[in-house]
This record gives sequence, C-alpha cells and structure tokens, in this order.
Amino acid sequence: MAQIALYAGIFLTILGLVGLGACIRKALAVKRGEGDGSSAGMHRLVALNMAAVGTAFLGLAFVTVGLIFG
Repeated sequence: MAQIALYAGIFLTILGLVGLGACIRKALAVKRGEGDGSSAGMHRLVALNMAAVGTAFLGLAFVTVGLIFG
C-alpha cells in the first residue's frame, strides 16, 4: 500500500510540475504580447496555476505518506 502511495505521489508531483511549466510558458507568451491577455484568459491562467500547485502539493503529500508508512 505504501508503494502505491509513493508511486502515485511521484506521478502527481511530476504532473503538477508539468502544469507549472505550462503556466510559465503561457505567462511568458502573454508578457511578450503573443497570448490571450484578456481578463478571461488571465482567469484561466490563474485557475491552471492553482490546479498545478494543488496537484504537486497532493503528490508530495502522497510521497510523504508513502515514505512514512514504507
């Protein structure tokens, strides 16, 4: 059970980091003037950022639980 939590946590952490990378790319595109800088576009970017940070946090929590119980 601890191994499942550990590997699921690693997967979620990597998924969250990929999402953060996507946020950075979109924010840089908006800064350069290439992306959607509208209010709705910025709200989507903030939502993506919050989801990515939450996913990475949940993954790190799973990793911690897997290491403690493993």
